Amino acid sequence: MQWHPLPGDALAMADQALATTGFDALLPIEVARKAEDVGVTKAGLPAVTTFVLAVLAGAFIALGAIFSTTVAAGSSGLPFGVARLLAGLAFSLGLILVVVAGAELFTGNNLIVMAWASRRVSSVRLLRNWAIVYVGNFVGALGTAGLMLASRQYQFGKGEVGVAALKIGAAKTGYGFWQAMALGVLCNVLVCLAVWMAYSARSTTDRIVAVVPPIAAFVAAGFEHSVANMYFIPYALLVKDHTSFVASASGVPDLSHLTVGGFLLHNLLPVTVGNVIGGGILVGAVYWFAYLRPRG
Repeated sequence: MQWHPLPGDALAMADQALATTGFDALLPIEVARKAEDVGVTKAGLPAVTTFVLAVLAGAFIALGAIFSTTVAAGSSGLPFGVARLLAGLAFSLGLILVVVAGAELFTGNNLIVMAWASRRVSSVRLLRNWAIVYVGNFVGALGTAGLMLASRQYQFGKGEVGVAALKIGAAKTGYGFWQAMALGVLCNVLVCLAVWMAYSARSTTDRIVAVVPPIAAFVAAGFEHSVANMYFIPYALLVKDHTSFVASASGVPDLSHLTVGGFLLHNLLPVTVGNVIGGGILVGAVYWFAYLRPRG
């Protein structure tokens, strides 16, 4: 059969049909409109639904943290960058579950700022969503930490998993306020860019591919994620309370900063503020200004 080129009108119709079937990723301006619409939908969810999905997100991020901690255990023989990269690749499981399975994550929901800036979401609804999701994320992360303690998985690898958890918790509570906030800003720039790119996806595979590099990058670079820290640090605190394990394990770091006060005041507070700045302003507000601000 001989092939004949399509005439102009037929070629245009074919292009339109191809776009309709969804083979091409959304362009950035289309992503901006989608992000705005998603923000409206998220802000309008019933409180109970929002909370349940937020608990799931906290647990999903904790599962990524568990994977990352396990991979990091016993990796001291590897070059620093390689070990951090492997931990970051493992941690990306958390946001993959959030994006693909569906859940409400505080750091990703900072992008609701776009719908708020367009006056499609009120300040009350924006703050209501953030508050419910933040609490739900905390509940999911803490619940997972408690379940992990009951599993005694920290004893695996001759205690190396527990020591890795303690090292992570000690490092995260050892920052100064402004350093922790700056690390939080940088982290949520990458997290929200991962969510932003996932909005452009047309398939599950696209979403996964979009999510992995930014998430692996923020973990490898040592940036700070508030929801991840809702698991990492409480779990380290729980392991620390098992004094017999701490006394017998080798390679345990200085745990003087690993306290509840160190967690809440020296990490979670500044990191949360930084996350809001990074995701809500440096990504959400910037893209709103670039694509959605009123022209006239």
